[in-house]
Amino acid sequence: MTQTAQTPTSGSSRPPGGTSPSSPPARDDRVRRRSPLAALFGRPEIGSLLGAVTIFVFFFVVAEPFRSFSALATVLYQSSTLGIMAVAVALLMIGGEFDLSAGVGVTASAITASLTAFQLGLNVWAGIAIALAVSLAIGYFNGWLLLRTGLPSFLITLATFFMVQGLNLGVTRAVTGTVATPGIDDMAGFGAARAFFSSTISIGGVGFRITILWWLLLVAGSTYVLLRTQVGNWIFAVGGDAAAARAVGVPVRATKIGLFMFVGFCAWFAGMHQLFAFNTIQSGQGIGQEFYFIIAAVVGGCLLTGGYGSTIGSAIGAFIFGMTVQGIVFAGWNADWFRLFLGVVLLLATVVNLVVKKQAEKR
Repeated sequence: MTQTAQTPTSGSSRPPGGTSPSSPPARDDRVRRRSPLAALFGRPEIGSLLGAVTIFVFFFVVAEPFRSFSALATVLYQSSTLGIMAVAVALLMIGGEFDLSAGVGVTASAITASLTAFQLGLNVWAGIAIALAVSLAIGYFNGWLLLRTGLPSFLITLATFFMVQGLNLGVTRAVTGTVATPGIDDMAGFGAARAFFSSTISIGGVGFRITILWWLLLVAGSTYVLLRTQVGNWIFAVGGDAAAARAVGVPVRATKIGLFMFVGFCAWFAGMHQLFAFNTIQSGQGIGQEFYFIIAAVVGGCLLTGGYGSTIGSAIGAFIFGMTVQGIVFAGWNADWFRLFLGVVLLLATVVNLVVKKQAEKR
């Protein structure tokens, strides 16, 4: 390489830049390549993955029924019913918000579909469409009110939780005279709807519920959006710093409302599964389920502060939940130990997630 001659300003033979001509150029940290191992351990779900492997091995050893193929189907089904909602809640948490009305929202969608179809004599699919509109409206209301008032999403959705819970109980009792919806299995469209939302697929002579398929598709689709699209960048941006994101042109309002509406969509889907799996819905269901959704997301790597996490992690968190619930049953233990185990897992996962995040920032 040809060097331009410089006139030294002192007795030193070094050029003005302070480095010798033979020194290699400094590397820019912004384009530094990480090793595959460093990239792996920088992923937010790595802690939950290690935890899932540990729990799987533990129950595989202590509970003989856990080792069967049918047990896997049961664990996956339990995981999917939680995991469908955990996907949406994880995205919302990455976006920096919470939704405490998600659990009763699932019940509200099922009640809406059942009562409108039965009382109005509609095809079941018409009730399903009306329920979808109601679920999306609840999500829109949460997002709109959050941005309109500036109040924390914790308070906004807690208020929505009580309102929707009251509507579930009050409307069901006023229309039916009981706390449960009527059976709709003899109505037009029920068979097709059950096949879509709650059928069973036989693999190797073992029945796997179709919710497992829909859950995995939701995880794959949301992961693609989060990591490969502009919308995913917006979600991380508004969760990290909404004001800074707005300053660089991120549509904060549309992103946050869209996330709440996606929670509504998943609540509708989960509600339809419950309706067509059991044919009737108890109006008091869903209370407390929102905490399980949040736990699955946190165990999977989402931070309560927003801007960090993954939907793959939420799937692993839901799988841990399913293994724990069914593993305790297969081991023949008292189910009362489940909540203790869940609390320990949540605490450990939170600590591990913070450590993983700090290590990723250092790298």
